[in-house]
Amino acid sequence: MKSLQSRFIVTSLVAVSVSLAAASGVLIQIFADSYSERIQNELTGHINRLAAILRFAPDGKLQPPESPPDNRFLLPYGGLYWQINDATGGVELRSVSLFDYALPLPEEEHPVGVMHQYRLAGPDGEDVLVRERVLSLAAPNGSRPIRIAVAVNADEVDNARRAFAFDILPYTGALAILLVVMSIGQLWIGLRPLTKIGHDLDAVRDRRASQLPGPYPRELQPLVNQLNKLLESQAATIKRARSRASDLAHGLKTPLTVLTNTAFTLREKGEVEIADELDQLATRMLSHVEHELARARITPSAEQRSGDTHVARIIGETVHMLGHTEAGERLDWTVDIPDELRIPIDPNDFRELTGNLLENASKWAQALVSVRAQRQASSCCLVIEDDGPGVSTEMLPELPRRGVRLDHQKPGAGLGLAIVSEIAAVYDLKLVLENRKAGGFRAVVVFPNACDTQ
Repeated sequence: MKSLQSRFIVTSLVAVSVSLAAASGVLIQIFADSYSERIQNELTGHINRLAAILRFAPDGKLQPPESPPDNRFLLPYGGLYWQINDATGGVELRSVSLFDYALPLPEEEHPVGVMHQYRLAGPDGEDVLVRERVLSLAAPNGSRPIRIAVAVNADEVDNARRAFAFDILPYTGALAILLVVMSIGQLWIGLRPLTKIGHDLDAVRDRRASQLPGPYPRELQPLVNQLNKLLESQAATIKRARSRASDLAHGLKTPLTVLTNTAFTLREKGEVEIADELDQLATRMLSHVEHELARARITPSAEQRSGDTHVARIIGETVHMLGHTEAGERLDWTVDIPDELRIPIDPNDFRELTGNLLENASKWAQALVSVRAQRQASSCCLVIEDDGPGVSTEMLPELPRRGVRLDHQKPGAGLGLAIVSEIAAVYDLKLVLENRKAGGFRAVVVFPNACDTQ
């Protein structure tokens, strides 16, 4: 089980079941012991009452008790029995309930006044619990020992135990349900801080917060402090790495510019072959530097973006800027994007992505560039179209590769679509590059689950 909640519930069920079963067993045993003690005390009382009503005839013969202390003694096999033995007078008296049966009492002699108890075979095939005592009673011809035994069916205790177990069963079940529900409630309350940490981490991931704000329980605060330190360290490390990459690329651009100027000087002096070689080398290195500069500006992962993008605003700014370029002034720009649309992409990365696509469209369009946003279920897609010549079918798969240029007369280093492809990979976007049936080129960028971020 991977869920803490499932583990806790199963553990609670097992613990509650075992605990209540043990508690029920103890309670049943306590009840049975208490009931058995009450039965023994009752039998002792019957012995004492029988002793009190025993009488001797003038000739010394023991007489049957005139008034039995309990009516069950008068019912054959009624469950309560007495038996009196007078060894001296050779008399054995039995209750009516014993009918034709005699209790098989032990033959050994017992001291006077000492209580004994046994479990013996009783009438009608049932075991009986027997309690007996030898008492010395005054007879006409002197005191003599009289053995008085009283018995009760043994299953009376067993039946009482069973009935008590069935009586407490519903209450035990109700208590088990209550304890499990209370355990689940305790779990829900106890895990709420962990749920809050999860929500706060979502806020950090979505760039709605930079750290876990709290407050949290004392036991979780050290963990939260460590997470906040980790987030702070990670942000600082990424910032330093991107700054160093950018500084390195910018540092290389100056010597490459000098190298380009040197090639121009050599060409003027007639060293055309060396100048061309230096020029090609500088161009390749400059292309690589520009590519690395662009990559340094890309957020390393979607979770590390600085915030979400207001699509209409950034598209509007880019179109406004391109509309003032030489290529863009002659074009008719149409933009259809809902103002409320937000997507979970770093604004700088979105500006880089759409800027390259729109710049490519402005280079190749003859009169029109169209930009629109469409919704598809929970996803959104951005469609950028132009009415230019389009791209040959065999070249379409090659477009996202770095350095691929369709026309070397057009300005650029062939990095735009490669950068677009890398940004799409970071954010798991779907990039579709295709020709329009009506002529021209279409770039479609699908943003999964983007319509939830508005």
